Amino acid sequence: MRRKFLLSVLAIATSLAATHCFAETAIPSLSGKRIALSTVGTSIYYDSRAFQAEIDEVKRLGGIPITLDAGRNDKALVTQLQTVVAQKPDAVIQLLGTSSVIEPWLKKIKDAGIPLFTVEAESRYSINDVTANNYEVGLQLAEKLVKDLKGKGNILAFNGFYGVKSCGLRYDALKKVLEKYPDIKIIQPELRDVIPNTVQDAYSQVTALLNKYPKGSVQAIWAAWDVPQLGATKALIDAKRKEILTYGVDGSPEIINLLSQGDAPIGAVIAQQPALAGRIAVQNVARYLAGQKNLPKTSPVPTLLATSANVAEIKRIRGDK
Repeated sequence: MRRKFLLSVLAIATSLAATHCFAETAIPSLSGKRIALSTVGTSIYYDSRAFQAEIDEVKRLGGIPITLDAGRNDKALVTQLQTVVAQKPDAVIQLLGTSSVIEPWLKKIKDAGIPLFTVEAESRYSINDVTANNYEVGLQLAEKLVKDLKGKGNILAFNGFYGVKSCGLRYDALKKVLEKYPDIKIIQPELRDVIPNTVQDAYSQVTALLNKYPKGSVQAIWAAWDVPQLGATKALIDAKRKEILTYGVDGSPEIINLLSQGDAPIGAVIAQQPALAGRIAVQNVARYLAGQKNLPKTSPVPTLLATSANVAEIKRIRGDK
């Protein structure tokens, strides 16, 4: 685990160095370019940090950001993607989104001749998607869970957003790892995380199940992202059931702060770098509009496995306050 952490640190340092180098020498201007920035919402840590970074980077490069926030409402997201086509910007960046909802409208953007880029929303119609390696993220988190459980136990799993590509890949990775550990079972039915009121809903669901499952019958709670993980963790703390550990992805400030306390029932969280993802997406747009048409289909953003043992280093690397 220590070796994996050091390799991850090296990967992030390399990525940051490369990004700084490009920012100083290789990123073309966006002067006068109108860049539509569409997001599913800004109420969640990843969304808000990535979206604000996109806005800031467009301005830094001299462009004009057109900001569109769907407020985590699929109907509003469809409407704003329709608006994008009508506005005919120089490029579009779509931040997140359920594939079945956004794919038809991403196709319309491409068919309209507007260069389309995505962040954590892989699509056949996007020129480039900025993303963590979500399957690898899922494997890393699942392997940490298995190690902590010593290959045996029962887990509660939140699986409400399988249609979101990143969440689906993380869940698939969990199932793949558990194939090798038949003594670890996912308790059925699986939990469904919701939006909005994710923390409160997860808290309520877990609290109810803690009354059903006595100590020793549940060993872990898994979520594809860390907002339901936060609700589950708070439920465990209030119920004094710290023998159960939670696992999730993103590294939102609330989870990182709980980890920093040292005694929270958190097994691990994969810490992402949303601000870096947002900057990379805008920089790829700038390169493309300047004539660099050979961009890769995906641009990876490194992540780190955060635990109570290394959370201080994680905060330092990400620049958390």
